[in-house]
Order: sequence, then C-alpha cells, then structure tokens
Amino acid sequence: MTDDGGSAVSDARTPAQIEADIVRRREQLAETLDEIGVRVHPSTIVGDARARVAEKVDRTAGRAFAAVHRTVDGVRARFVGVDGEPRMDRVLPAAAAVVLVGLIVLSSRSSRKHGE
Repeated sequence: MTDDGGSAVSDARTPAQIEADIVRRREQLAETLDEIGVRVHPSTIVGDARARVAEKVDRTAGRAFAAVHRTVDGVRARFVGVDGEPRMDRVLPAAAAVVLVGLIVLSSRSSRKHGE
C-alpha cells in the first residue's frame, strides 16, 4: 500500500485512518472533477475562444495603427520640412497631379454622358 506521495505505508493503519484517507481522496477527486467540468463547459470554451479572438483583433488593430502611423509620418516628412513649413517644391507637383487626375475623371464622365 502507498501513501499520497507514493511511498510504502505499513498495513498497521486503523480503520479510522483508512476511512479518513478515503474521504480525503474523494474530496480531492470531487475538486478535480469540478475543475474539469468548468474547463469543458460550453460557456467556458466559448469565453476562451472569444478572448483569443479579441486578443488577435487587438494585436492586428495595433499593427494596422502602427503601419498607418508610419505611413503618415513618411508622407508628412516628404511634404513638411523640419521647421514645420510645407515644402512647396513637393506640394505643388503633388497638388497639380491631383487636379490633373480629377480633370481626367470628370472628362471621362462627361464623355460617357454625351455618348449615351
């Protein structure tokens, strides 16, 4: 026979000691079964899955925010000088390109309407 630690125990235990060991082991087994029951309960599984998904979404959103921030900083660095003033040598060509694209879009829409 062995005790809780797996060590050999003499058979000289009293019936009361044996009964106390049985009661203690039943209580330990009941606690273990309760813990298993909580872990495999559908609401626990759903809650754990939701927590994992929320963590991944938070991580992804954080990465996206950081990427956008880096992009905005890069664009700002191209069009704004160290002193905070706009760099006209880069702003004017970009503005002209935007206006040109807008005119092309308007022109193509206008020609489609007249062609119908």
